[in-house]
Amino acid sequence: MTLKGKTAVITGSGRGIGRAIAIELAERGANVVVNFWRRRQSAEETANMIRNRGGKAAVVRANVGDIDAVQTLVQKGAETFGSVDIFIGNAASGVLRPALEQEAKAWNWTLNINARSIFFGGQAAAHYMKEKGWGRIIAISSIGSQRVLPEYSIVGVSKAAIEATIRYLAVELAPYGIICNTVSPGVVETEALDFFPSKDRIIETAKERTPAGRLVTPSEIARFVAFLCSDDAAMLVGNTIQLDGGYNITM
Repeated sequence: MTLKGKTAVITGSGRGIGRAIAIELAERGANVVVNFWRRRQSAEETANMIRNRGGKAAVVRANVGDIDAVQTLVQKGAETFGSVDIFIGNAASGVLRPALEQEAKAWNWTLNINARSIFFGGQAAAHYMKEKGWGRIIAISSIGSQRVLPEYSIVGVSKAAIEATIRYLAVELAPYGIICNTVSPGVVETEALDFFPSKDRIIETAKERTPAGRLVTPSEIARFVAFLCSDDAAMLVGNTIQLDGGYNITM
């Protein structure tokens, strides 16, 4: 499967799952817009990995929680590579506290970066996709959208909002050849887990409860995202697909 000639904008793609997706799509021929907000060095490393493999990459700094910024991110991608064909909503942030300790500022920060960015980023990207009659909008969610996890309150709400956003975009955009889906991995061992005080216990418990016997890797998520970008996946519309080795069904 080739994505030659396509352009992908991937939010939060300087590291972790976002980096893996960026490299995977580039290896399949896509031009990639690498997005970051605070860690330029990591984003530049991702872009250099792509270029060293013969791909094309541009690095764009944008706080995707800001509507104007995420729209500008998409616009810069189109200006650099001629259009935007794929929009991956991967950026994630959040304040990890019990629900009764959360504040409005944390709510706005978390929901805006995690969910609102996908709604308005996808909206901006769809403008270019409709012109071609082809596009893909894919979001990365988590098991916390459906399961209650410790101190995950606002983040879990944002993940549920991501999945609802994709469903609404999917129904509205499918007639234009724009296919939208969500990927929900289980526990993935990336830097994001460093923010959890119980990181080690989370990893060990997940391994024990996963029928596949191990955790899903960023590269496996990336390959699945690449499949969703292919025409073979054109009839997967508005789904939240759990890529977790069976972890969710054993919880």
